[in-house]
Amino acid sequence: MKVLIVGSGGREHAIAWKLSQSPRVTKLYCAPGNAGITKQAECVAVKAEDIDGICSIAKEKKIDMVVIGPEVPLSMGIVDALEKEGIPTFGPNKKCAQLEGSKAFTKAFLDRHKIPTAGYREFTDKEELKKAVGLFGYPMVLKADGLAAGKGVVIAADQSEALRAIEEMMGDKVFGSAGEKVVVEEFLTGIEASMLCFVDGNVIVPMESAQDYKRIFDGDKGPNTGGMGTYSPSLIFTDELEQQIREQILEPTIEGFKKDGLDFKGVLFIGLMIGEDGPKVIEFNNRFGDPETQSVLSRLDSDLLDIFEAVIHGTLSEQKIAWGSRKAVCVVLASEGYPGSYPKGRKISGLEAVDQDVIVFHAGTKYGNEADEDGKLPVLTSGGRVLGVTATGITHEEAREKAFANVKKIFFEGMQYRKDIGCIIKQ
Repeated sequence: MKVLIVGSGGREHAIAWKLSQSPRVTKLYCAPGNAGITKQAECVAVKAEDIDGICSIAKEKKIDMVVIGPEVPLSMGIVDALEKEGIPTFGPNKKCAQLEGSKAFTKAFLDRHKIPTAGYREFTDKEELKKAVGLFGYPMVLKADGLAAGKGVVIAADQSEALRAIEEMMGDKVFGSAGEKVVVEEFLTGIEASMLCFVDGNVIVPMESAQDYKRIFDGDKGPNTGGMGTYSPSLIFTDELEQQIREQILEPTIEGFKKDGLDFKGVLFIGLMIGEDGPKVIEFNNRFGDPETQSVLSRLDSDLLDIFEAVIHGTLSEQKIAWGSRKAVCVVLASEGYPGSYPKGRKISGLEAVDQDVIVFHAGTKYGNEADEDGKLPVLTSGGRVLGVTATGITHEEAREKAFANVKKIFFEGMQYRKDIGCIIKQ
């Protein structure tokens, strides 16, 4: 089969890496891809948001399956467009993509189907929101309703921070149109964890658990990012907790999809807060999480192509999914200044020195135009999150030590990363 992956980040590199191991994949393409993905796939210079361009490439290359990585083209309706052309596509349609495209849509879904989540209110008027400042106390959680590349959440410690965040979101529009509506939630305490699930419209099948680290600095300090690292499986997941999640969240969610006419096919990412009163949903995403995918897929023993096909055809209940017992840790190396503005084009060194059993997933990289002294095109930074150094081990600690030992072999000017990935951080 010929498969086209849409996207250019670490998530897409992990998907390409795993699909390349399938004996049934004869050719892999990625649009637009990055420097690392070129090792597994032929990269095509078409942007993920260029729906007409993606459809044209899929028809031209006679693609048998398209896999959508990022959330923006999903919200734009890329699945609907490809399916209209008769091309099997892995990912939810535009109607279902509202679960990530609108925080208010998801909160209403959770409320309607009695799925545990934080209390909330939504606002479209800046002055009304200012009058309601502190309505759930402090810290005050403010979320831009629309897509904001994982950065549209502000946790304000006090009234002044909250008012400043409101002005930035709804006045200055730092998140663009995503901030035209703001969802305010009660602040949840506990341990944050992530669960990725395959969904085929009929059943929901959880993957192995993972824990993500959103804040830029150690100890969960500083502004939110798209994710600074993960490990899998999560140390906090017990059989009892998994049963709670299955009964209180997963089963009501798939039943809710059916009741609401949401024919969801793809990956549902569930962000969870595990508190003293049990698990609660923080957010839904419509696709593989980044960087959760890097640690989770490195532990998958089954053929990913078989799973994707089962999801598309609604036969997931017949698919046996096998996971390895090894633990995984992914440490993100980010550019100086991230998650704010950051420089691009800095040369990355040390990639060839990484241990053979450690995977470096590329997130924001590209090749330079001029060969260096050894005749090769250098790999340069081109994004905020640049690389995801991913290691596995018999224990969490072995995986963690191996990941950080290999992080030290890589260098680019201004490189920053968290040193506590793999440790439990309580909020």
